[in-house]
Amino acid sequence: MINKKAKNRNNFFWIYAVILAIFLGIFFLKSFFSNPKKIDQDTFFEILSKGKVEKIIVKHKEIVHVFLKKEFNNDLIIKDKNHKNNWFNENEKKIFLIQQKPLQYEFEIGDLQFFQRKFEKLKTKYDLDTLIDFKNQQEYTLTKFLLDYGIFFLLLIIFWIFIFRRISPTGSGPGSQIFNIGKSKARLFDENDDIKITFKDVAGLEGAKEEVQEIVDFLKNHNRYTKLGGKIPKGALLIGPPGTGKTLLAKAVAGEAKVPFFSLSGSDFVEMFVGVGASRVRDLFEKAKEKCPCIIFIDEIDAIGRARGKSSIAGSNDERENTLNQLLTEMDGFETQTNVIVLAATNRSDILDKALLRPGRFDRTILVDPPELSERKEIFRVHLKKLVLSKNIDINFLARQTPGFSGADIANVCNESALIAARKNRNKIRNQDFLDAIDRIIGGLEKKNKIIKPNEKRRIAYHEAGHAAISWLLEHASPLVKVTIVPRGRSLGSAWYLPEERQLTTPEQMKDEICSLLAGRSAEEIIFKTVSTGALNDLERVTKQAQSMIAIFGLNDRIGNISYYDSTGQDEFSFSKPYSEKTAQIIDEEIFKMITEQYERAKKILNDNKKKLIILANELLDKEVLFRDDLEKIFGKRDFPDEIGDLLEDN
Repeated sequence: MINKKAKNRNNFFWIYAVILAIFLGIFFLKSFFSNPKKIDQDTFFEILSKGKVEKIIVKHKEIVHVFLKKEFNNDLIIKDKNHKNNWFNENEKKIFLIQQKPLQYEFEIGDLQFFQRKFEKLKTKYDLDTLIDFKNQQEYTLTKFLLDYGIFFLLLIIFWIFIFRRISPTGSGPGSQIFNIGKSKARLFDENDDIKITFKDVAGLEGAKEEVQEIVDFLKNHNRYTKLGGKIPKGALLIGPPGTGKTLLAKAVAGEAKVPFFSLSGSDFVEMFVGVGASRVRDLFEKAKEKCPCIIFIDEIDAIGRARGKSSIAGSNDERENTLNQLLTEMDGFETQTNVIVLAATNRSDILDKALLRPGRFDRTILVDPPELSERKEIFRVHLKKLVLSKNIDINFLARQTPGFSGADIANVCNESALIAARKNRNKIRNQDFLDAIDRIIGGLEKKNKIIKPNEKRRIAYHEAGHAAISWLLEHASPLVKVTIVPRGRSLGSAWYLPEERQLTTPEQMKDEICSLLAGRSAEEIIFKTVSTGALNDLERVTKQAQSMIAIFGLNDRIGNISYYDSTGQDEFSFSKPYSEKTAQIIDEEIFKMITEQYERAKKILNDNKKKLIILANELLDKEVLFRDDLEKIFGKRDFPDEIGDLLEDN
């Protein structure tokens, strides 16, 4: 059936192509035969003197059209063209060479009075009956219009017939987008769709689930709320970093609500044509009102919800702002009794327009933060159900090994561990496969075959040994898990830490972190008396850490309790600093002072433990990978917080 339809379409295509070719041929032939042939004025007077001209028409006092008598149209008096002497004269020869065609010739004249006097003189001299006519007005008849433009309009009609033939009745054909460009692209889910995701499949996010569950419950049992005078919320905005589960929550709402659910992205409103975005917003809400009560989910709403008046060209027609204005009107305009709830998600809440965030539009702002330790355990349980695991898999251990990981990161760890186990031809996934997956995601692919010169490898070993030593010796530095000089990703070596999950950070803790980051370059200077470019990432992190302490967190005595942080996100649109040049100089001086102090502090600690540093570096050169037990043998035992100590013991 499909092949037959395709064949029919091809047949229609060839029919249209043949018709188009025929009409194009007629059009060009008409142009070829109807265009007058150019001659000069002397040639005309020569033809006129022979009595061959029946009529001339002078148009607009400058162009003369020449009409020959019938007996001379096809039978010009010409001898054998192979003999030049048989021609009457050169002008007669020129007439033949121009072309033997019926209809008219034309030429241009300069002075009309001079031409008219000469014409009358020759007419009297040779007793000619040639007529002369003058046309100074535009001569345009219906017949001439059809001859000149009829072919063009006919071809245009055939083209549109061809387009309409390709548009399917359901509006899904190739040409249907021309007529549906202002229609909403939202996908509708209702009770007939098999949406299997529910709130049981969303691990963690207890606070966010409670908020959206109440919205679902309102749609199902709205009488319980309205009898107390409550109103249905207009909208809920999910805010959080990428991968934390905002879209997953929306899918769970679609699976639980059992009401029509419209899903689309903020970029679906964006189009190159003026007015299309606002038209799609109107069409979306019209469809939603027909299905109410219902839910509209707009993912990545920052595509159309950016604050108005920011980074726009003066005098330009900002189509995005028109779309946002229409959305604001639809969410809270004069029609306030519609049971349409708008659910939106973004990770750029700082750039959203204030009018969009006010109560009455988005009544609830739901924060979807990265999961805590207990939430990571639940997320691991969800993703581990589908995997073939060995008996010794410890979910608590995996959750503690992934601080700061989002739900998407944990899903990636589980999938990567399965791929690693399959690559090693194992029947089940082990703990080590998960650790390798975490290393792969954080540090990149291990490159054991990368060629490194012996002197470079030795410098790398001392650099990483410096990091490991300082992190072990400082009280507030993150405890070391392992250190390696095997290249991974873009790094030539790396040290893995287990940072303490804390809500507040003190200046002492931040300074210890800066000191441990500078320890790699300090070790290079102590051993080799020179430094290298290997500390680029360390220096970048150190500079940002020091700058945040001084200019954001107010942890500097000279600057005082002042913060230049802008939580509204408007600094990115500003071309000026929020402080004076004098303050900027003070900030630069304090950043330099703090980094210098911690660098000297790292050098002092490493000089005091230089022998142990050398032993650690040699062990790294020999084994390439060292763990916590190896450092404990060299530097002695270190006390850790109870929670981290338990994890390190498990490891």
